[in-house]
Amino acid sequence: MRLDKFLKVSRLIKRRTVAKDVSDQGRVLLNGKEAKPSTVVKIGDVLDIQFGQRTLTVRIERLTESNRKEDVLGLYTILKEEARKREEDPFGL
Repeated sequence: MRLDKFLKVSRLIKRRTVAKDVSDQGRVLLNGKEAKPSTVVKIGDVLDIQFGQRTLTVRIERLTESNRKEDVLGLYTILKEEARKREEDPFGL
């Protein structure tokens, strides 16, 4: 399954076009490497997704072509969720 479709089906990102844009911007890592929207994902892959000041790390547990809201829980496992601290301005501005 394509990365952008998985992000949409799993509801990690609401729309496929947004998932594509996020991937194109280099904000999604697949197993530690930058991933494009067309990259094929498989069970066991680890995704790092950067949402603004927050990074979410998940492991893919199951792949399906479509899902109802209630069935999303088994698609991935959250491994880590961390908020990035704002970088201090070295000039104090």
